[in-house]
Amino acid sequence: MAGPDGNHSVSDNAEAAEDAKFGFTRSEMYTKPLSGTVDPYDRHVFLCWGRHENWPSRVEDSDSDLLPMLLSVIFQTRKHDIKVKTRLTICEGLEGTGFADGDVLIFPDMVKYRGLTESTVDNFGEDVLVNGNPWSSGEREPLTGSYVFVCAHANRDRRCGVCGPVLIEKFEKEIEHRGLKDQVFVKACSHIGGHKYAGNLIIFSPDSEGKVAGHWYGYVTPDDVSELLDLHIGKGEIIQRLWRGQMGVYPEEGEKAAEKEKEKHKEKKKHHEETEQEKHKEKKKHREEMNSPNGEMKKSKKEHQEINRREIKETAPSCCQGANGAPCCQDGSSEQKKKKVSSWMGKWEQKEVITVAAVVGAIATVAVAYFGFYRKKKSG
Repeated sequence: MAGPDGNHSVSDNAEAAEDAKFGFTRSEMYTKPLSGTVDPYDRHVFLCWGRHENWPSRVEDSDSDLLPMLLSVIFQTRKHDIKVKTRLTICEGLEGTGFADGDVLIFPDMVKYRGLTESTVDNFGEDVLVNGNPWSSGEREPLTGSYVFVCAHANRDRRCGVCGPVLIEKFEKEIEHRGLKDQVFVKACSHIGGHKYAGNLIIFSPDSEGKVAGHWYGYVTPDDVSELLDLHIGKGEIIQRLWRGQMGVYPEEGEKAAEKEKEKHKEKKKHHEETEQEKHKEKKKHREEMNSPNGEMKKSKKEHQEINRREIKETAPSCCQGANGAPCCQDGSSEQKKKKVSSWMGKWEQKEVITVAAVVGAIATVAVAYFGFYRKKKSG
């Protein structure tokens, strides 16, 4: 913000310097390949707890945050008993948002358990994590919609602390703009690995086949938020240039999935380009025909050909079933011939009448002349 003398304030300069070092304009952005940077796992557990600004560097190991620490201990001490490879991450718990301290979210199960406490954490670990059963002491609720977890763990890494809150604010703004507040939920989360890829986030959303998978993205900036909402969450399409990997897919499978998605994207792009080229050719051809001197003549010729085709069709032979099953086929061309013969006959009869009248007139003239001559001769 500019001061009275027109110069930027010290705080603005400090913010710009911080962004250049830790934010979206830092020099290390886009310098490392992203695909394959997610360790394989099959289930993700999020414990809602506190505000991200207050999380210590190792929130799961902090004596001041007893519940996260006790749950983390179960992951460590019972890891050989937990058959499904599971990750634990802390996310914000805010009253009035539907996600309070002690709530547990499990993906891809799309399940929420309310009210985990220090006294019930062992029972939860035994029932849910080890045995894979519903929690006998907790209230189980289904999760609906899509969930975006953005790493904003500032006390663990400054890059996530700078990038995370900005991304969350941008997501919330775009979600509200699209009317998706009841369908897409964004939450700050603790360290998920790969500070150098900040902004880091995970999206749990149904894919194109309806399956819920956790997709990890890195080097995400505010400019990418709309694309993630519209394509990944809206259509189930992976944004390849930002994709780090996904839950449930192991390194070799991840590479194959990435290649398959790339090929699919190329084919789709190629088909779109070919379609657009065909449309362009058709429009160009149409314009050339209409702008040419004989454009209207070509159009008239086409219309004339169409009329001829209809006339030929109308005069084509047709058959019906006569009495006692006898056919009564009618040939359109035969009818035309009959009309011609009838016309010719009419013309012939007309000529004959005229001829007869002429002959009669001639005879009458000769008779009158002869009678006159005969009377003169007799009198003389």
